[in-house]
Amino acid sequence: MKKKYVSMFLAAAMTVSMLAGCGSGSSASQAAPAESAAAPASEAAAESTPAEAAPAESTPAEAAPEADPDADLYGPKYDDWSAMTDEELYEQAKAEGEDPIVVYATSSKMLKVVDDFQEAYPGLTLEISDLDNDEVLQKAKIEAENNNVVADVLQVKDSSGDVFYDYYEDGYIEPFYPQDISEKIAPDALKYGYPLYASQSMWYYNTEIFPDGQPVTSWWNFVEKNEDGSYKYKIFTKEIGKETTYLALFAEFINHADEMAQAYKDLYGTDLEYTYDSSVFTQFQVPENNAGVEYLWRFSQMVQDGNVTFIGDGDELVQAVNNSDAEQPSLALASAGKISNRDESGYNIAWITNITPFTGLQNLEYMYLVSGTNKPAGARLFIRWVTGGADGASGGLKTFMKEGNWSVRSDVTNDKNPVATVEECGAIAPNISAIYENFYDVLDMWTKWATE
Repeated sequence: MKKKYVSMFLAAAMTVSMLAGCGSGSSASQAAPAESAAAPASEAAAESTPAEAAPAESTPAEAAPEADPDADLYGPKYDDWSAMTDEELYEQAKAEGEDPIVVYATSSKMLKVVDDFQEAYPGLTLEISDLDNDEVLQKAKIEAENNNVVADVLQVKDSSGDVFYDYYEDGYIEPFYPQDISEKIAPDALKYGYPLYASQSMWYYNTEIFPDGQPVTSWWNFVEKNEDGSYKYKIFTKEIGKETTYLALFAEFINHADEMAQAYKDLYGTDLEYTYDSSVFTQFQVPENNAGVEYLWRFSQMVQDGNVTFIGDGDELVQAVNNSDAEQPSLALASAGKISNRDESGYNIAWITNITPFTGLQNLEYMYLVSGTNKPAGARLFIRWVTGGADGASGGLKTFMKEGNWSVRSDVTNDKNPVATVEECGAIAPNISAIYENFYDVLDMWTKWATE
């Protein structure tokens, strides 16, 4: 699937003016090792079903479900590399030369793993560049197009599908799925890449103002008004039009329109009334009577009415909640990890969890190989190690296990969190394919409705 958006650059330019207030082909050195373990079980299974076992009468073509054109892209994908152990990869990595394994990362915590990795694997060196998501991708793309591949591994987040469809599908990056570890990860988390850990954007409330627990149970509560027409809550968030994770969330509301409509009815006992005007958009088709679009419209009108304050720093977002006024309490949307201010700064804050129809999207940090890497074994060894190693305890995963981050491995639990999985907070796995289809339409709708 490839979808190019005519309005993408216009919309991106428009967002800058919003109110301020979370490929190249593989080189020969990437060929699979000549000697490896037995073929993965998935390959063996593909050859095991005899042709004569097929039913005599096949399902008529018109009754068959529509084929997913992207099915061959989805993971997990296993090859000879996938079956190799840490020891096997280490031996090959030592033969790849003295140059460091280069990692472009989006988390500053990645800088903390260098010494531990080099101690675990003497003779190998590691070089980390701490960049933002766009910088990681653009540097890798420019290097590929100039035939000067420097990076070996990328750590990236893919909220909108751009990484999967515009970098992986185009051949700039490729996945590596270590089979023994992947078998301990839910299939949904492996579909669009090999994950390092999961996180989520959370709403925060003031525990001093609401000592009996969270004040809202539904997304519709956030846009709620009092009888006099004033808004019930003051909203703080990063600027929606510039935050990929937040736009992806609104896109998923549109994809889950029926659930959004039901959440409204469950909350208020009446059917949702649709008030948005879709006729103002001519460059794309806005779905009619879509509860997700209606929610986007109502949230954007809070911006127009001055009830939303945009703050770029997550610590300041939760500080606004801590400083909240009981007359119009403040709620803020920020990364789950900002809960650390509760203990470090003494803030009266807590997460709002399990709101309907879902609290948010499971945000995954992915580890990708750079196509054309000169360190095919070393890069794969590092990916195995940083995601926990064979046993989940011997690698670098513990570096990322702060409160608000969750392991995706079934054999690793982050005891700093109040619940074992991000799903227990109400997060769902995002449908990246569906989000990619309407992401820039959502950006256009938000930009127009929130700023014009």
